[in-house]
Amino acid sequence: MLKDCAHILVVDDDLRLRSLLQRYLQENGFAVTGARDAENARMFLQQYNFDLLIVDVMMPNETGIEFLQKLRQINDVPAIILTAMGETEDRIIGLESGADDYLPKPFEPKELVLRINNILRRIPDKKSEHSKVLKLGDCTYDLTTKEFSRKNVGIIHITPVEQAILSILGQKTGQIFTREKLAELLGAGQSLRSIDVQITRLRKKIEADSKNPRYLQTVRGKGYMLLTE
Repeated sequence: MLKDCAHILVVDDDLRLRSLLQRYLQENGFAVTGARDAENARMFLQQYNFDLLIVDVMMPNETGIEFLQKLRQINDVPAIILTAMGETEDRIIGLESGADDYLPKPFEPKELVLRINNILRRIPDKKSEHSKVLKLGDCTYDLTTKEFSRKNVGIIHITPVEQAILSILGQKTGQIFTREKLAELLGAGQSLRSIDVQITRLRKKIEADSKNPRYLQTVRGKGYMLLTE
């Protein structure tokens, strides 16, 4: 299950390493997006709110250091620098560019996960400033316990995949997620058709009129988003 849906952006021009990291982090409970270079990463940053970045230093056109230096002028999202260079001076440059941590290649994936968790524990939890319980008409969904309930009925069973969808959309209410993005974040072989089926099932549990949804909405030509009271 996604770890509170912490969304990580992996920026690395090495397709093999990027894919391995993406799969490993998803298996460890994170939502992951992969970007092939700095320009591709900026495109994703305009579309989604990430909890942490993993950025390779040696990339074509624009290095990870240059990318992070520019990003820090407008965004303070935590970042871990990955590089084959392990010299002290290189680590200092990476940290001065705005990185929160520095991991030289090759590295143990387990160590990367530990470093990610350490950073996420240290940073202020912006989500805690708001209610972790989503109000959806007569229904509520607790982002912490993953419990879905209805007024005068009590807790209603929803599947793990339905929980994950509500958690992803609920952490970023009002933000549009494409079917492709939801399938990618959910992993486990989810298809675009299966996403549609899960959304339809959720609507029947949430909405007073599932054919005219108020909360779990379709944005024509773009995707799905969740609105709360």
